[in-house]
Amino acid sequence: MILEGKRLLVTGVVNRRSIAFAIAERAQAEGAEVLLTSFGRMMRMTERAAKRLDPVPDVLELDVNDDAHLAALRSELESRWGKLDGAVHAIAFAPADALGGDFLATPRESAATAFETSAFSYKALAEAVAPLMSDGGGIVGLDFDATVAWPSYDWMGVSKAALESVNRYLARDLGPQGVRVNLVAAGPIGTAAASGISGFSELVKVWDEGAPLGWEVEDAAPVADAALFLLSDLSRAITGEIVHVDGGVHAIGAATPS
Repeated sequence: MILEGKRLLVTGVVNRRSIAFAIAERAQAEGAEVLLTSFGRMMRMTERAAKRLDPVPDVLELDVNDDAHLAALRSELESRWGKLDGAVHAIAFAPADALGGDFLATPRESAATAFETSAFSYKALAEAVAPLMSDGGGIVGLDFDATVAWPSYDWMGVSKAALESVNRYLARDLGPQGVRVNLVAAGPIGTAAASGISGFSELVKVWDEGAPLGWEVEDAAPVADAALFLLSDLSRAITGEIVHVDGGVHAIGAATPS
């Protein structure tokens, strides 16, 4: 029960296949009280997924690109709980023309949307919730290794590189108040978001051939467990870190012949 008594906000639950769903489910099993967020047309899907959790958490409305929503979120959390122990940023989006392999043809507006929603939103969420972490806490974001260029990932890859930089600056600025800020760089998981990437099967092939520990594309549990560790007091001296939960692919230059 490494999260016993903790109060956590989890964004990004779309359905049961979401990494954020696995985090919320396992956080509850470890003793945490959880609230979810969603907005717009996804709200109903998130509420349906929430019914699979025990106890069923409330779903708060949050468009992370809307300052009014962020202010209302802080107010609601303060009213409900008074303080917050942790938050999960599992939010990313890039327009279709910012993905798929035609990197040079992406218009400025689409690249800006990918950055704002996938990277700047990490700062925006942290700014909203950190004042509620009066006893310290942990903020965890979901990442995908941005040290190399991946097939079809394009401006989402650029946005993830920005996310990694934002993580470092948040760690610098929030550390003095006891707030830890870390990322989990996951291998490819078969989520709803992944299905929208035209080259997703190519990424999976990299992991099938190159993960020293092997990789199960339908199993988000290892990623969730790492997030739980970073949200818990066991990670009390860790901030600004990127924890790779990818079967070891990030460490290997080429697949080892079998």
